[in-house]
Amino acid sequence: MLDINEIKKYIPHRYPFLLVDRIIETDRQKKIVGLKNVTGNEEFFNGHFPDFPIMPGVLILEAMAQVACVLSMIILGGGANSVVYFMGIDKAKFRKPVVPGDQLRMELEVLKQRGKIFCFQGNAYVGENLVAEAELKAMLGNEK
Repeated sequence: MLDINEIKKYIPHRYPFLLVDRIIETDRQKKIVGLKNVTGNEEFFNGHFPDFPIMPGVLILEAMAQVACVLSMIILGGGANSVVYFMGIDKAKFRKPVVPGDQLRMELEVLKQRGKIFCFQGNAYVGENLVAEAELKAMLGNEK
């Protein structure tokens, strides 16, 4: 539904920190699904780990947060001058490693929304395997 150029209209992240390649589904109210194609060219693999590349768990969480950010912007009508701030992570679990060649599918659902504050349930999959999950909290901030 949204390609990389459209995603950039909603969130300020850019290379090398833009961790979502495509939005493939959204109901524009409660749910969104995004993809991250994990390649061996990712800069973080140079140090994590040179002989056994694994996507850092914190970057999986960040990728989920970026997908949640897109949905927050859609719901609240934020644009290029808006910023979504990450407020917290709860119940984070990592189930399986994510490696080059994997496609990370991130499914996020709004658990609660109060004004500009959101709580999301995020699940990340490779194929049908759950690789990570967490509750993420975010807030739409003032114009930048």
